[in-house]
Amino acid sequence: MTSLDQRFSRIRAALATAACQRPVQLLAVSKTQPAAAVRALAALGQRAFGENYVQEAQAKQRELADLDLEWHLIGPLQSNKCREAATRFDWVQTIDREKLIPLLAKFRPTDKSVLNLLVQVNIDDEASKSGCAPAEIDALADAIAAQPRLRLRGLMAIPRPTSDPARRRDAFRRMRELFERTRARHWQVDTLSMGMSDDFVDAIAEGANLVRIGSALFGPRNTT
Repeated sequence: MTSLDQRFSRIRAALATAACQRPVQLLAVSKTQPAAAVRALAALGQRAFGENYVQEAQAKQRELADLDLEWHLIGPLQSNKCREAATRFDWVQTIDREKLIPLLAKFRPTDKSVLNLLVQVNIDDEASKSGCAPAEIDALADAIAAQPRLRLRGLMAIPRPTSDPARRRDAFRRMRELFERTRARHWQVDTLSMGMSDDFVDAIAEGANLVRIGSALFGPRNTT
């Protein structure tokens, strides 16, 4: 097997063990990776890919147009990129302010299925990180649910990095509580996106059902 084969097999095995028969979706974070790497992973059976930047994603999507892939925007979204995001992506995981919602609804093509959205929560109140405050979730969720061209799917978070497992689990646990509260208000909510290469096992243990994994799949990130 190639290194990519081995990493993909190890991640899938780790997901299966951590999930204990509960379905967990793997999102391959392909930011900074070339289209060839996405194609290679797609050949192994991976369908869902996450990108941070609309422009970078567009170039890959054009090159990989022959593949049936699911594209997630997982980086911050600027309002002037809403047209491209609404046209090019299947999911936007980073809704953190209300002004984005009517723009995405307006620009979602009528020949495409509804656009899936997650509310990004700044669970640890980090000044340098995107995401809404927990108190703002309900208003954003209600605004998304009111748009027929959008579908509210759940919540996403990137907790503060820490080497303390207890603090990491606590952040994930708080997100699970917010997710359950949101799901009680909106029946269609079904996705809790949290956990990355270094902490996805803890995230799954606390209720994540979508994990975003990049370096553990593709190897060290290409930053050039």
